[in-house]
Amino acid sequence: MRDQKLKQLIINALFAVIIAILAQVTIPIGPIPLTGQTFAIGLAATILGARNATISVAVYLVLGAIGVPVFAGMSAGLGILFGPTGGFLIGFLFNAYVTGFLIEKTNFSMAYAIFANIIGSFITLLFGALWLKFGGDLSWSAAFTAGVTPFIIPGILKAIFAALIGISIRKRLVTAKLV
Repeated sequence: MRDQKLKQLIINALFAVIIAILAQVTIPIGPIPLTGQTFAIGLAATILGARNATISVAVYLVLGAIGVPVFAGMSAGLGILFGPTGGFLIGFLFNAYVTGFLIEKTNFSMAYAIFANIIGSFITLLFGALWLKFGGDLSWSAAFTAGVTPFIIPGILKAIFAALIGISIRKRLVTAKLV
């Protein structure tokens, strides 16, 4: 039991690091960059399921909040969480949980993994848009134009790839008794 908990702790920490690494893959397209974070969140949810993916995202967010430069552009601090991208970052928690939950309920099937990752991607966008609307004092139109529209197609593509790669990796990890 103790070895299992230690193994899970290491896996959760590893996924927090994977999220941090993929956060550095950025394409600046305005105040909100296109990043590899959402791909990493989908991958974590697909492989780990709801609980452990959410823990991994929480570890990632805490690391960034306390000053470890894990956010996009090697940034960190509470200012990032309360800045323009804060809603997206908080949305990652809900993305991880809902995506993982939906995939778990469907026994990690590929079709549902794709569907769940797309839903999760839109959850992140919704949180980002809401944050921009209320935190950034933008109109609904401006919030959606800045925080949703440019990310729809990339989000769907990242969701599909996260599902395809995640299910394949998960199968191998289950066979190796690592998840």
